[in-house]
Amino acid sequence: MPRNNKTSLIQKIASQAYVTFTNCSTSAIGDNKAFLEQQAELVTLLSDIRAADLKIAPPEKVSISSPQSSAVPPVTYMHICETDVFSMGVFLLKSGASIPLHDHPGMNGMLKVLYGKGDDVRKAVLRTSGQFSDQSGPCVLTPLKDNLHEIDAEEGPAAFLDILAPPYDPDNGRDCHYYRVLQTAGKKSEQSGEDEAWLLEIPQPDDFWCGGEPYPGPEVSV
Repeated sequence: MPRNNKTSLIQKIASQAYVTFTNCSTSAIGDNKAFLEQQAELVTLLSDIRAADLKIAPPEKVSISSPQSSAVPPVTYMHICETDVFSMGVFLLKSGASIPLHDHPGMNGMLKVLYGKGDDVRKAVLRTSGQFSDQSGPCVLTPLKDNLHEIDAEEGPAAFLDILAPPYDPDNGRDCHYYRVLQTAGKKSEQSGEDEAWLLEIPQPDDFWCGGEPYPGPEVSV
């Protein structure tokens, strides 16, 4: 059920995101105690968010391969807010849809599943994968860890709250790039012990595009 607090949970998340990512340095994040404490508070708030808090309801399970949905984008985005520090919105994936392997150059990010199940498959040096639901904690990425990933909607449609800090800005080198895995490099990473892989940067895949739809939840101001 939606919460009746005077200040909505999504407003608290936005305010905490602003505090967390203001003046954070990419090179110092791992050793910055103040940043890690603020990040932990943000993770705690994100762990509690549910689709109902944003007045979002899961749709019926309609596959993107069905004829009636062939002209509909496989993924849509609900914009919530954006500042020079961070952007926040909700991605909604139809059943079977994927956000292809891509990066967030120089950016921190947090992802919290609101409904459905999604596989967050991270490739490149760290070749790991995990399945997340609305009961899972948020996924966290940094400029140096898990920055390349792809997201697949499993067992029906899925939605997740997405925070990126700082926001995409092509003029300042923060543009999204897409990749294809060519092959494993045949050696282990010295840092992780995982298989390394060769990646080829590619144009945005033809079968992926993202539409927009209105955000129905509580107003957010930062």
